[in-house]
Amino acid sequence: MPQAFQPEVLTFLATRRSASALTLTAPGPDAAEIDILMRLACRAPDHGKLTPWRMIVLESAAKTEFAARLEALALGREDAKAAAKLAKLKVPPMGVAVVARPQLSEIPEWEQLLSAAVVCTNLLYGATAMGYGANWITDWYAYDPDALKILGLEAGERVAGYILMGSPGEAPLERVRPDPQTLVSRWRA
Repeated sequence: MPQAFQPEVLTFLATRRSASALTLTAPGPDAAEIDILMRLACRAPDHGKLTPWRMIVLESAAKTEFAARLEALALGREDAKAAAKLAKLKVPPMGVAVVARPQLSEIPEWEQLLSAAVVCTNLLYGATAMGYGANWITDWYAYDPDALKILGLEAGERVAGYILMGSPGEAPLERVRPDPQTLVSRWRA
């Protein structure tokens, strides 16, 4: 066995499940826990040390106002379906918008976007390891240009995901997982 063998991490990864955003209740992570989560998120692999991402914490009254502005946008377009999809954002006590911001560099943009995705994963796993429920979502407001303006994104930035967190109101459901045998091959010369 390698010296740093950590079976508890393997067990965590083998049993981790996303909580439904609609079942997340207060409390969510407090200020000290959010600081820890931000440090964990920043440990994402980052080829070239470009930091091609940033995070926007959505909590308390500010999260409520953000959701209200998105709802006004949807209803102004007479899009009740889009307004209804905001429940996943409204219900959890807090969330983090992970924003991909690729830099001009010799490092391919694709690698930079993948780094932002790992920030999302680190937040999801970190919150779950703290005992919170967490869910990584994207929806229309992760792509809509007017919604991105409300969030405060700059030119060239994109939402990699919203990581929503809170206390799980119910046990996360297991889902069917893919069979690795159908997805894995071995390259041969």
